[in-house]
Amino acid sequence: MDSGQDLGDGATVVITHRIRSGGTDAYEAWLKDIGPVCRRFTGHLDWQIIRPIPDLSGTYTVVIRFDTQAHLEAWMFSEERKRFVQKVLPLLEDDDRFHIRTGLDIWFAPNGQVSAPMRWKQALVTWSAIFPLVLGVGLMASAVLEVSGIRLNSSLRLLLETGVVVVLMAYVVMPPYTKWLRRWLFA
Repeated sequence: MDSGQDLGDGATVVITHRIRSGGTDAYEAWLKDIGPVCRRFTGHLDWQIIRPIPDLSGTYTVVIRFDTQAHLEAWMFSEERKRFVQKVLPLLEDDDRFHIRTGLDIWFAPNGQVSAPMRWKQALVTWSAIFPLVLGVGLMASAVLEVSGIRLNSSLRLLLETGVVVVLMAYVVMPPYTKWLRRWLFA
């Protein structure tokens, strides 16, 4: 899984565990134990658990984000995590399965899915998220610059505005937005 690069733009791991019948309570306890250990690792940003739908699925999906691929891999291949995985293996139907993703590709391949949605859907979702952000950030930048009396040339202003939009897209808007639209995206 090591790509030999550290992109510096964040890295995400999507872990899927199918739990054996009767193992849910023990797995939940395991999650409570491993979570704080993971959070102590350098660069940890976020930990999300997507629990199975009762009577439909026994698969847990854990999404963990770190600030760099190197920090994520330090956790994923750490002795601490290896010990925790050894403890949980008897509860799993399959082995410990995970996919490491970097940058923006996590938006359209959640839950470790190999196939992405149709390109036109990806384009429509991205455009529908970017348009209001560009409009809102531009209006706010105009107001802030006017009140502060700062005058920027159009290129520098556009550079700053697009930087804000990219950060908002990557960390604030797209993760919940694509989660909210996932049924339509993958239909």
